[in-house]
Amino acid sequence: MSLTFLFRVITRDVVKSNICQHVQSLHTGCRVLATDKALLMKLRKGTGYTFINCKKALEKFDNDITQAENWLHEQAQKEGWSKANKLEGRKAKEGLIGLFIGDKAAVMVEVNCETDFVARNEKFQQLVKDVTFAILSHHRNKMQSQTGYVKSILAGDELSKLSMAEGASLADQVALTIGRLGENMSVKRAVTVGIPAEWHIGSYVHGAVSGQTEVTMGRYGSLVIFQGGKEGEQDTLGRKLGQHVVAEAPLSLGNVDDLPCGESETRLLPQTFLSDPSRTVAQFLRGKDARVLDFVRFQCGETLVEEKE
Repeated sequence: MSLTFLFRVITRDVVKSNICQHVQSLHTGCRVLATDKALLMKLRKGTGYTFINCKKALEKFDNDITQAENWLHEQAQKEGWSKANKLEGRKAKEGLIGLFIGDKAAVMVEVNCETDFVARNEKFQQLVKDVTFAILSHHRNKMQSQTGYVKSILAGDELSKLSMAEGASLADQVALTIGRLGENMSVKRAVTVGIPAEWHIGSYVHGAVSGQTEVTMGRYGSLVIFQGGKEGEQDTLGRKLGQHVVAEAPLSLGNVDDLPCGESETRLLPQTFLSDPSRTVAQFLRGKDARVLDFVRFQCGETLVEEKE
């Protein structure tokens, strides 16, 4: 074998080896890039943060998705408080009423934002849902030592100090959502009710957001506490009463013997019943062997009495 031939063989093998290594390196690099992209998509989908921030987080923690997610939440929380302070004072009259009825208990909340566009955002609706269940948990803790009819109105600092499921305060959760969506937000008010076994809770939400199941959301909401009603018809009765309260906006209950005082009637029982204009609410209830004991109506963005003062 000549030296020239041997040199050619060695050169060919070296070149071939280098090419194979280069190709393997390219394939390996492709796999790494694909893995990074999968992590990026997973982090983006799981947190809702921007691609740029998710990419930054993964790079910062060498693709450790748990550390990246924790860091993103921390940054959003800080940014949220910063934005919340900057946006404080900007009017937040839009938003949603959230309503949930559980086992002999109900919660209705009003969460505000600046625009209807944000009110339709899934992250804002998740905030409404989280707030509703945090308040329900607070209500159940209080109910352990109480019996009979229990009604509680919450607002302001009392709401902000409540704890969410993860342990953060409600105020922290609002700030986190402000950081994500960039609008001023607030939890304006909430009401919780607990009833005895033989009572019923009717409800209605107007302008309901589609796709919501556990917590019903919309622009208007009502709760109606009542007794009686024909067996198997209580749900329908409760819904009709709830619709009436939303539409006619009564301010007080009134008495069953009160006479109507015309179109400006603000007492519930003497009002002309929405579903049967030939009768008053009191007359309709009498025909159903039912009695309304209390009601609550929320309209998103409405000015409350204490705000007027």
